[in-house]
Amino acid sequence: MSATTHGDAIPTPRSAVLVVGGGPCGLMLCNELGRRGVATVLVDEKSGTAIAPQANATQARTMEHFRRLGIADEIRQMGLPPDFPTDIAYFTRFAGHELARFSLPSAREAQQLVRRTSGSWSAAELPHRVSQKFVEATLRRHAEAHPTVGLHFGWRLLRFDDCGDHVEAQLERLADGRRQTVHAAYLVGADGPRSTVRQQLGIRYRGDAGLVRDFMGGTMVALHLRAPDFYKTIRHRPAWMNVTFNGERRAFMAAVDGRGEFAFHTQLRAHERDTTLTDAEARALFHAAVGIELPIEILSRGTWTAGHCLVAERFGYGRVVLGGDAAHLFTPTGGLGYNTAVEDAVNLGWKLAALIAGRAAPALLDSYEAERRPLALRNTAYAKGFADSLGHFAPVPEIEDDSAAGAAARAAAGAYLAAHGRAEFDIPGITFGGRYDGSPIILSDGSAPPADRANVYEPSACPGGRPPHAWLADGRSLYDTFHREWTLLARSATAPEALGFAAIAESIGMDLRVVAPLAADVLDDLYGAPLVLIRPDQVVAWRGAEATEAPAVVRRAMGVTQA
Repeated sequence: MSATTHGDAIPTPRSAVLVVGGGPCGLMLCNELGRRGVATVLVDEKSGTAIAPQANATQARTMEHFRRLGIADEIRQMGLPPDFPTDIAYFTRFAGHELARFSLPSAREAQQLVRRTSGSWSAAELPHRVSQKFVEATLRRHAEAHPTVGLHFGWRLLRFDDCGDHVEAQLERLADGRRQTVHAAYLVGADGPRSTVRQQLGIRYRGDAGLVRDFMGGTMVALHLRAPDFYKTIRHRPAWMNVTFNGERRAFMAAVDGRGEFAFHTQLRAHERDTTLTDAEARALFHAAVGIELPIEILSRGTWTAGHCLVAERFGYGRVVLGGDAAHLFTPTGGLGYNTAVEDAVNLGWKLAALIAGRAAPALLDSYEAERRPLALRNTAYAKGFADSLGHFAPVPEIEDDSAAGAAARAAAGAYLAAHGRAEFDIPGITFGGRYDGSPIILSDGSAPPADRANVYEPSACPGGRPPHAWLADGRSLYDTFHREWTLLARSATAPEALGFAAIAESIGMDLRVVAPLAADVLDDLYGAPLVLIRPDQVVAWRGAEATEAPAVVRRAMGVTQA
């Protein structure tokens, strides 16, 4: 099957995987499947990838997955200029008083710092501040390069039937109503919060919807705008994320290109209605947040609801599964929604490929929900906590007054917001600490995992989590030595126990490579065992010492239930 990307192309009638939704989850999944040679069709009602900025924070773990695909450097060159500060700054208004600032490295500084970081931030990649529209365009371009992947924007899913041994889906081209039937082994619904797939499955969200707060809890107006004079007029040092704190117009605004393009979001007050909002009124919202009038061009505008903390009660049935916003819906504090969606795809991609290749039992698919749903509950809870911290902290009336009381109010608010900024944006524990404890395909060794703390990450090879990272003497990341499928870290690639494990894995059908990039004492110190099995999604599946355990380990890790 040749890659196709135009709405006038007809989706191939037979495919291994049908992906509904061309956002970060769907496009990442196409890359995961395409690099494994899996025949994949993606459909999306939109005419193309995102034009408006949407999500703006790519966490370090997501960047590590992009590194695994070979696209991290490309993405790091996108968005803000390389020396643009990625600070989070809080103001009464953008042209008013600066209250607090949490400073973070520019893209150039991050590339230099990453090799010197240790402890909680020992990583192959640091976070990157880049608009989702750039990320989606990159993921699309790389998905198009895979000959087994077909992308079809301008097509929608009408309905589907799980026929037991395959899924039959009815598609429609929006331009002219042309219909096409597609037979696929599996269907993935990555089609957003109003997911057709989730609704047809009869699966509901559970959790909190539309929580009301002074901020980040209500109807939000989103403006994608260009303000070419912003940096000429505003006296403060530029920042990636700009947040206002006053009694009239609370807002947050992300810098998109570092030159005057912004993603501006403000919460409407009780008396304001989005249904009657004119362009002039939208401009007035922006000017109220700035504190002065500036010439702006509104590129697009829309509304959304802040305050959601929702997770689907199931992540699928049979041959149909859910990912991304179809499975979990966040308030964007912490920037966790898009990153959680990418990891859904990373988790699902290798499992679908193994099932389609006949190397795993159907039970392997059950592990997707067992692993990802608890992570969604965890991450939405963290996002809700950040939204509560920011949104329930309300400004006092004198916050903007030129008086002693005003100065005292600003000092108090600044101290609170500085602590909040660090708590929300210095989150290695959330970024790296997600775990799959209790998964049916993780082999526990009885060790206790580290405590789950948002702002502290303790590297641990306890099975079920991210492998501890290290930089090697030759300048490579340890992760760069991992096989694209399964990796067995060993003291020696030629040690009898390593060779024995590899032989057994090969006989069962596991695509495994033995690597020994670390000195034996370093391996023992970091991983606590002479043999460590790393999954294709770079998660520790097992650690031990004996090749005799290999048959049970391999079958369990691949979801193989039969002898």
